[in-house]
Amino acid sequence: MKIGYARCSAIHQSLDLQLDALEKEGCERIYTEKASGANDNRAELQKALDMLRPGDVFVVYKLDRLARSTKKLIEVYEQLTKLNVELVSLCDGMDTTTPTGRAMFKMLGVIAELEREMIIERTKAGLAAARARGRLGGRPKADPKKVNQAIKLYDGQEYTVAEITDMTGVPKATLYRALSEKKISLRNFGLRLNENPSL
Repeated sequence: MKIGYARCSAIHQSLDLQLDALEKEGCERIYTEKASGANDNRAELQKALDMLRPGDVFVVYKLDRLARSTKKLIEVYEQLTKLNVELVSLCDGMDTTTPTGRAMFKMLGVIAELEREMIIERTKAGLAAARARGRLGGRPKADPKKVNQAIKLYDGQEYTVAEITDMTGVPKATLYRALSEKKISLRNFGLRLNENPSL
């Protein structure tokens, strides 16, 4: 059986071109949705993948309708391979029912792995260069004054965390970490008072 999948990002965009091509290809069932390709939790895509059985062919108009990154595309292909399902992309000329198509996907996997290794190497080189100049790697520390301001706004209970981060520029994770540290500090101070009433 040929199972088709069509996707566009915006509500106002039309799926007609993709649907016509998938129907012409002979897809017996087509799943459609309007959602960003960056969203990994696409309900209709998951339904299409769940519908596939060994020997089926999964058809898309273009590979970018299936995934926006090489990494995600390879993850989907590996899932299809485990199911013994072939993948066909009409516009890209990708067809894993042929030796050439399978070879192309293997090349994509090699390229994706190379990209990951290059990113890691560049990161390591950048950190080493920064250390050589006396700078530590990692994200810059948040401004203590802004963190204190964010804590006060949080304690005031007038604003949501999202509003506080927008107003102060303090990331949510940094705010929660500062609040946790404050709680621990107050608890320790209370313990010291109990141990030394003269304080």
